[in-house]
Amino acid sequence: MTTIERPPDKLRKIVLQRRAKAEWKGDLVHGSGRLTVGSGALNVPYSVKSRFEDGQSATNPEELLGAAHAGCFTMALAAQLSRAQFAPTDIRTDANVAFEKIGEAFAVTGIELVTSANVPGIDDATFQKFVADAKQNCPVSKALAAIEIRVKATLEQMAARDPQPESRQLRETTKA
Repeated sequence: MTTIERPPDKLRKIVLQRRAKAEWKGDLVHGSGRLTVGSGALNVPYSVKSRFEDGQSATNPEELLGAAHAGCFTMALAAQLSRAQFAPTDIRTDANVAFEKIGEAFAVTGIELVTSANVPGIDDATFQKFVADAKQNCPVSKALAAIEIRVKATLEQMAARDPQPESRQLRETTKA
């Protein structure tokens, strides 16, 4: 009888495949399509108008790229903080994707991530080190290495914000 030993968990390769699908009907200018993801969590329209005009009720590839990058970076930052025994209360990241015409073609030329977080017990210098590491090591940042990625990160202090501004205003009004 032959026994096959499993490698320790740290040596086991993990390969995940995620799926997404784009469908398009019609020509480029008058046509439209739908973008869906394998989990079913996203099924949205997209069009030329949504790509080049603000105020449209459909999405575009650049918005989705920004959402993916913001989500990946935020999770990477949460992971970095958690491994170092800092428990973030909340982290919020906006992604601004630069989409420019260069010559005869369009290109994504850069992404700026603007993040803010409440992390009890951490100083700003330590927080900024975790931000830099998350930027460098998030899988989407690695995939986008051909473009410029900038991060602006703000550490918010919970004590600086009044968690119940209405009750504070009521207390001040009552004292008068």
